[in-house]
Amino acid sequence: MPASDLGRELKIGIDVGGTNTDAVVLDRSETIVARAKRPTTSDVRTGIGQALSAVLGALGEREREVGRIMLGTTHATNALLQRRGLGRVAVIRLGAPAGTAVAPLTTWPADLAETVSAGSVMVGGGHFVDGWPIAPLDRDAIRRFLTSVADRADAVAVTGIFSPAAGDQEQEVAELVHDELGAGVAVSMSHEIGSLGLLERENATVLNAALYRVAGEVTQALDAVLAERGLDAAAFFAQNDGTLMALDYASRYPVLTIGSGPANSIRGAAFLSGVDDAIVIDVGGTSTDLGVLVRGFPRESSFATVIGGVRTNFRMPDILSVAVGGGTIVGGTPDDPAVGPVSVGFRITSESLAFGGDTPTLTDAAVLADRVALGTPHKSPAQVRTLLRSALDAADGIIADAVDQMSLGRKDRPVVAVGGGAFLVPDRLAGAAKVLRPDHADVANAVGAAIALVSGRWETLAPAGDGRRKAIEDAGEKAVRRAVQAGADPDAVQVIEITETPLSYLHEPAVRINVKAAGPLGWL
Repeated sequence: MPASDLGRELKIGIDVGGTNTDAVVLDRSETIVARAKRPTTSDVRTGIGQALSAVLGALGEREREVGRIMLGTTHATNALLQRRGLGRVAVIRLGAPAGTAVAPLTTWPADLAETVSAGSVMVGGGHFVDGWPIAPLDRDAIRRFLTSVADRADAVAVTGIFSPAAGDQEQEVAELVHDELGAGVAVSMSHEIGSLGLLERENATVLNAALYRVAGEVTQALDAVLAERGLDAAAFFAQNDGTLMALDYASRYPVLTIGSGPANSIRGAAFLSGVDDAIVIDVGGTSTDLGVLVRGFPRESSFATVIGGVRTNFRMPDILSVAVGGGTIVGGTPDDPAVGPVSVGFRITSESLAFGGDTPTLTDAAVLADRVALGTPHKSPAQVRTLLRSALDAADGIIADAVDQMSLGRKDRPVVAVGGGAFLVPDRLAGAAKVLRPDHADVANAVGAAIALVSGRWETLAPAGDGRRKAIEDAGEKAVRRAVQAGADPDAVQVIEITETPLSYLHEPAVRINVKAAGPLGWL
């Protein structure tokens, strides 16, 4: 451990949500020593600064003991949804003549494609599933294309057919980009981003390239906040599998921060509850996210993920979201209550009945049912009170149905209720063994960021015969190497997951190998 790290006993986890920005401070024994919840602001810097200042103020002289800060943010997700701050991307597909039927970005929403695209080209290259080249790489065509987009491209995205089996052509294109456009132009390569499936992997790669500028904004915001406080701490970003990555790694793969909020919640729920296999219900002000804990990590989705209208196939936690939150507005009649999807959000302390407002919300229903003590008792007409009771029953039904969907028929898992609106989760659910409500559940997202490990992943294709074992070993070594690059301790990182999927319709039997490695931060 470097001398400068001695005595650094504290670490801070920060999660920027749609309604609140949460921050927690943990010591080396993983005990929470300070916590804060502040409203999220339109600019990421202000909200982070306010939450960080609150917990640092609570530490007093111990502020100098902070050695690490872990940040989970929705900034990348919001940039895509709002079409804001995205870079223009030159898209290169290596697949002609085999893969030219559907042009790049054809399936994108028109407004997002117009915002992001700096031009695209399909050139000779790509591989068969066994790694054999489809066609030679057309270097001259690539050079001509790069010259044509030199004055308008902020980044370049390269996707080759079956590049997870052989990424050498994509790497050669990256060298050509740097030769033609300069070493400062960022290149996003699909074999490092997505899985099998050409169009989905290409989409994820282009999104990653479009987010380089956004990632820089968040990094600069965090650096500015730390500089304002004079805090000399190492900073990390949370990614969407519940683990961390160093800032330079996050700047290369910003798309991996999408979905980090639910992943942090799931990891935080595991830590706070002490269970490794459970369904997690994270109730916020606007919505409820449900995920599944498997051996302490989020269960990954087996389906393609749609982000901002774009279909991708990079890893994401298996999350089900329903429009039930603390600020959800209640309407309709007692016989036919309407629950959501509109929410008062962060205005709940001024608009809900329990806080003197005139808008009935699910929080008011929970106060009426004595599930939580908030605000002041509201004296509503009998009809409104009846409506609130009916609405709470309806919300209970929505949550129970969601749990049933996520349980996949298993009834023996406990449910861990976290988030600021966790009081909306009923004490008994038909699809769960029991409902757990751990201490500090309302800041589980920030806790998840603070306690996260660092991970790396590698996916490849291999013959199902004699070469399979060697392919698994090589994939494991590459996964470990990527974990170390992301900030993991080289002496403590280890392979934690190996998945093999047989592939059909091939001349020779083959398997898809997916390996994940994880370990604690390198300087612990």
